Amino acid sequence: MALWLSLLLKNNKNVFMKKSALRLAFITCCMFGLTTLSIAQELKTIQLLPPDMKGGKTVMEALNNRKSARDFAVKVLPLQQLSDLLWAANGLNRPALGKHTAPSAVNWQDVDIYVLNEEGIFLYDAKLSQLKPVNAGDYRGLAGTQAFVAKAPLNLVFVSDYARMKDAKEDTKAVYAAADAAFIAENVYLYCASFDLAVVVRASIDKEKLAPMLKLSSSQHIVLAQTVGYPK
Repeated sequence: MALWLSLLLKNNKNVFMKKSALRLAFITCCMFGLTTLSIAQELKTIQLLPPDMKGGKTVMEALNNRKSARDFAVKVLPLQQLSDLLWAANGLNRPALGKHTAPSAVNWQDVDIYVLNEEGIFLYDAKLSQLKPVNAGDYRGLAGTQAFVAKAPLNLVFVSDYARMKDAKEDTKAVYAAADAAFIAENVYLYCASFDLAVVVRASIDKEKLAPMLKLSSSQHIVLAQTVGYPK
């Protein structure tokens, strides 16, 4: 870029031409910088690790320790812990049957988990044990109305796809969606209680602003969000 600019100025002795060349160089540099930034911000699929079935507290100890917290350290969860957390939330525990750790009405599996961190938005694929990129950028602040949401390292958003509820009456779909999302949220609570993580579930979400960032279809509805991290 510097060599190109030098040659351009050398071959254009006229002041007007020099100014034009500088403007062109500035615009080109800006475009080049934006392209580089765009490439740097591209999200890649994250392959999660197999869940570690060892460690943690007993179920009774986890129930005794279960609580909500609203103060989170900025420390990011390591990949193994993130993998374990998502598996506990709604991973496959009977892969051959396609069954999950959380129950689902009529096995519709209507709820998807969107993961928001400082890098972007990902969709949890339990079958492939992957986080699939949805949108690059830090959108954590849209996952809730409280100030701590934007700074916490991890936010989960539970989205129900009403189109998967075959033969369900329209006036019952919201009930099914809420119940299925709540089952997943409670799994997250118990995992966090078992491994001394801070967590809180919320319904206070600006859904109109968040939905476009999640790239939802007309049949998908945001139900709940949950913030997870290390206690502060």
